[in-house]
Amino acid sequence: MVTIYTKNSCPYCIKAKALLDFLNVTYKEVDITNTPEKVQELSQRSGFLTVPQIFVGENEERCLGGFSDIDKLNQEGKLLELVK
Repeated sequence: MVTIYTKNSCPYCIKAKALLDFLNVTYKEVDITNTPEKVQELSQRSGFLTVPQIFVGENEERCLGGFSDIDKLNQEGKLLELVK
């Protein structure tokens, strides 16, 4: 399972979703725009308030980071094995 925390006008969120879409990765999007409780949830889960934040695992327990992190993993050929 892949979950991505996003905000409406975030260009890196758009890039992260485009990369996952390009790789045919199914994900659940959690839009934290104007939702303080979701911002708090993200902060507790990852320790960060920036978006996007991408989580993977059976219970979405592993945080892969943001767009630049998954882009690097993809360039190294490691992203697909983590998200499938």
